[in-house]
Amino acid sequence: MLRWVGVWDISQIPWCCDSTDPESHQKHGGPMARYIFITGGVVSSLGKGLASAALGALLQARGYTVRLRKLDPYLNVDPGTMSPFEHGEVFVTDDGAETDLDLGHYERFTGVSARQTDSISSGRIYSNVLEKERRGDYLGKTIQVIPHVTNEIKDFLRIGDAEVDFMLCEIGGTVGDIEGLPFFEAIRQFIHERPRGQSILMHLTLLPYLRASGELKTKPTQHSVKELQSIGLAPDILVCRSEHPIPDKEREKIALFCNVRKDHVIPAYDLKTIYEAPLAYHRAGLDQAVLDAFGITPAPKPNLTRWEDVMDRLTHAEGEVRVGIVGKYTQLEDAYKSIVEGLTHGGMANRTRVKAEWIDAEIFEREDPTPYLDGLDAILVPGGFGERGTEGMIKAAQFAREKSVPYLGICLGMQMAVIEASRNLVGLKDAGSEEFDVEAGAKRFTPVVYHLKEWVQGNHTVQRKVGDAKGGTMRLGAYTANLTEGSHVAGIYGSTVIEERHRHRYEVDMKYRARLEACGLVFSGMSPDGKLPEIVEVRDHPWFIGVQFHPELKSKPFAPHPLFADFVRAAVEGARLV
Repeated sequence: MLRWVGVWDISQIPWCCDSTDPESHQKHGGPMARYIFITGGVVSSLGKGLASAALGALLQARGYTVRLRKLDPYLNVDPGTMSPFEHGEVFVTDDGAETDLDLGHYERFTGVSARQTDSISSGRIYSNVLEKERRGDYLGKTIQVIPHVTNEIKDFLRIGDAEVDFMLCEIGGTVGDIEGLPFFEAIRQFIHERPRGQSILMHLTLLPYLRASGELKTKPTQHSVKELQSIGLAPDILVCRSEHPIPDKEREKIALFCNVRKDHVIPAYDLKTIYEAPLAYHRAGLDQAVLDAFGITPAPKPNLTRWEDVMDRLTHAEGEVRVGIVGKYTQLEDAYKSIVEGLTHGGMANRTRVKAEWIDAEIFEREDPTPYLDGLDAILVPGGFGERGTEGMIKAAQFAREKSVPYLGICLGMQMAVIEASRNLVGLKDAGSEEFDVEAGAKRFTPVVYHLKEWVQGNHTVQRKVGDAKGGTMRLGAYTANLTEGSHVAGIYGSTVIEERHRHRYEVDMKYRARLEACGLVFSGMSPDGKLPEIVEVRDHPWFIGVQFHPELKSKPFAPHPLFADFVRAAVEGARLV
């Protein structure tokens, strides 16, 4: 399994197809994918990721294959070392890439598993270029943004372009941002170098509404398009975000001044749920505009049954449950984006609306958790790093165990459940994590959770030290786990062998297994070599499960993750018994 450890050598990537391979071309009906570049202007957070994901879903509904990519202008190599408050959650792929949360949208809407080649940042691009320069790959040439940086970006864009019908590439930030200019220039070159009609550009803008005059203003959109045109790019499709209906005369005005067809000016209004986006964009004509821009006629008719069923389950819920999320980063919901969506999917599987109630774990370090947790139908403790808030998480796990409330602990949430059981069932009053001792610079705990220094990855052993660099050094990506026959989790999965995605560098110490199991905390999932615990569950409890992996990363609205679906089912049943 490929890992990025320095220079990212594209030639080593097995799915980097040779665009001259006739068999690969014949398989997909042509020599290369059609490219759709998605850019944004006026302001950030317009929903480029959601629009990209929804468009990918619509193209799939018409029978095409798609892959989605994110190009981020920031100088971090990846989001792995960025604060959740700064960037939101880190989405992890099967092959171990730490990526932007937009890749989670891509997977949830299309079902296409992302790869590490579907996410790139300026930091990684520049690192690759500088590593090559140090190796002498450029034969002593002066290294410049053009052509060396832009060539590196274009090489990235070409990876796997014979594998799918459409490649959707979202560029982070907004047009005009200085750090994004190399990406825009690379796209300009890329479009120019390919055959005419093989690439289009979709630009998202904002139409602000001035309450005083009662008008939608098109000038910001015009200026944004002019900025694009100044760097040699012209949008084929405009997606205009607005809180108010866009009159035909305004669409005509935008089309005229931005040199875009009127039916390619697509309105994008606020939605009650993100999963309405494919149907909403289809009604607005986005997928038809894209096919028209490529000259694809007649266009295959879409099959939107999947998304109609998703919306039916969301809008015709038969009840509601309250799930408390006791975490460290609750001030920013994007820090737990996939968890929130996983709960939504679990609710859809049970035709139940899930109301997430955010609870800062630090509160329980000062106050009794009972008033906050009493009355909840289920409790979820998500992942995180560092000691802050962990004593509150331990109290949440204790409350759920003692009060028979359904509990799902994910990564750190599992570790805190084990520490709670070690303290209150086994009698290790000073049970804790080695992570907290490292932070404090002194030994204060019996390390029931220790720093993972060695594990098996594929056919080789990975070794890590406490002092290693932080970026990309965790146990990342998909790993197999074996489940105990007859266990609760084996029944939920309907299998004794599963594969889930991981992102952690601390692990529960197996030397306490016998004592914990004697007290009712069962290790029901293990790594294939039997050394690393993957799942724990409490015997004689309605629903108490802790997992070292991140099941939320694989949940989709049309395929809810089994753990989330059953967790919500348990919450529904518990609510009925009250």
